[in-house]
Amino acid sequence: MLSLGHFFSSDEDDEAYTECDMSALRKEIRQNSDIFAMPNSKLNKDAFKYVLESISGKLQDPIKSSAVPKELKLAVTLRILAEGSYQKGAGNDYNVGLSQSSVSKIFTECIDAMHSEICPKWISVRMTEVEKFEIKDYFYKKFKFPGIIGCIDGTHIKILAPGVGERFKYYNRKGFYSLNATVVCDHKLRIRYISPNHPGSVHDSLVWNTSDLKEFLKTNYLNGETNTWLLGDAGYPLEPYLITPFRSAEDGTAESRFNYIHSQARNVVERTIGVLKNRFRCILGARQLHYKPKMAGKITSVCAALHNICIHYKIESAVEPNESTEIPSNEAMSNLNETSEDATALNIRRRIMQSLDIY
Repeated sequence: MLSLGHFFSSDEDDEAYTECDMSALRKEIRQNSDIFAMPNSKLNKDAFKYVLESISGKLQDPIKSSAVPKELKLAVTLRILAEGSYQKGAGNDYNVGLSQSSVSKIFTECIDAMHSEICPKWISVRMTEVEKFEIKDYFYKKFKFPGIIGCIDGTHIKILAPGVGERFKYYNRKGFYSLNATVVCDHKLRIRYISPNHPGSVHDSLVWNTSDLKEFLKTNYLNGETNTWLLGDAGYPLEPYLITPFRSAEDGTAESRFNYIHSQARNVVERTIGVLKNRFRCILGARQLHYKPKMAGKITSVCAALHNICIHYKIESAVEPNESTEIPSNEAMSNLNETSEDATALNIRRRIMQSLDIY
């Protein structure tokens, strides 16, 4: 990440150095590391400076000459998040000049700082009227679907098996240990809400029913905001402020056509999750977070906030998933959420379907 070059040519060379030599070498690398000398193609300096300034007050000030500078602390943490590398690998990298134990402390320090300082500022479901209008306007112009202020979905964050006493809670239906993270996004792939602290075995509908997000939207609805809603898949309950597809819709019917448009509009959240995990490969499905669930949840939230910062500073994602989406079969949807549906919500969905002019 720091582009300092390798100091050794082979593993045999490593063995020729004593622990004292290694400590001195790491110190030399740290003292000669200049994050801001990196080319713009490798580092968005404005974004980096913003994050550094935001969390600087929460990071320990260097006292000794051998102490790790704050900018290097942040750089190491971002590298682990972005590359999905483990602390040992990052700590042993001669480009970084830090031991694994130092990287471990630095990573925890930076994650805690970003979680407290960055996440509240960059992840919020509270929107201005201008923001709501912009999002609604996008979805209406593209899909003729009125009133949408975001789309919701759940995604699994793979983790190591927790302690034996609670391990069963985190074993999900896909056969691995995870957190079930609920994500709400807008049309620009910005994450407006994330709740990454539920065990992987918990169903999306239960996460929703116990969430502060539901209470927030319900309160807004009861206070007169009756023309605003999220789109969610059939795993969620139909609510006056959460519109889900029709179950068991027959092909060729208006309900089936509604489900198709609904699915196309909702695809933005699948893309958002895909971009998020490709930006920060530590939470990619092929990896797993080697932390306890609470820390893994913090890491996930921090990645979401940094993702929004990347969008703000126009940092392109290396890979963006295709916009196509697989539409759940009627059989699958009929088996997902069998709770009784709200009569008011049923009427709202029916009126929306009629407004789409799909008969």
